[in-house]
Amino acid sequence: MIPTPDLSHLTAKDYDHVYEPAEDTFILLDALEEDEKALKDLHPRISLEIGSGSGCVSAFIGKILGPSVLYLCTDINPHACRCTRATGVQNSMELDALNASFASPITMRLSGSVDIILFNPPYVPTVPDEASDAQDARGIAGSWAGGTAGMNVTDVFLERVEDLLSERGRFYLVAVAENNVPDIQERMLRLYGLRGNIVLKRRAGREHLFVLRFVRDHSPGQS
Repeated sequence: MIPTPDLSHLTAKDYDHVYEPAEDTFILLDALEEDEKALKDLHPRISLEIGSGSGCVSAFIGKILGPSVLYLCTDINPHACRCTRATGVQNSMELDALNASFASPITMRLSGSVDIILFNPPYVPTVPDEASDAQDARGIAGSWAGGTAGMNVTDVFLERVEDLLSERGRFYLVAVAENNVPDIQERMLRLYGLRGNIVLKRRAGREHLFVLRFVRDHSPGQS
């Protein structure tokens, strides 16, 4: 069993500004641990986490894959970037955190070269203005307010995944039932040739959580 990263350096004041790891975080860690062998066999060079928050997820995959991988993390929240870097130090690894929306500053340089993409998005359904205001404010609400069907932020990034992903790359996405998981899978396959499977699903209180894994579809009829 892979230990959860050490977050003892983060304080209650940090969690006033940055999302504290919760059940949605832990189901993603469990999914990555379940895929441990496949991830190692991939021999990845670049891992990219969108919305890294505390840095827990990237530190965890760093424990799986070791120091040969470049761990890139982005977050719109500057405090989250500081926490992510500190979590890397606390866990004896380097997490390269960029204060940015999605992968905007580095998208062109990363085109077709990211082996692992991780995204635990703001998936909670809210009114659309709440999601856009939260993103503009670049604070903790941006980690959960998801707009219509909880998909306003996720949908923007889904359009960019295929451009970033390497030929054998894997994209891991956290979702809830309200996000319409079958629709996400259908759209990603139809529009981008990325086939999605449910790695794990779990009920946590009122939330029915899913972790989806997307890879390029090489079945006949797909380009």
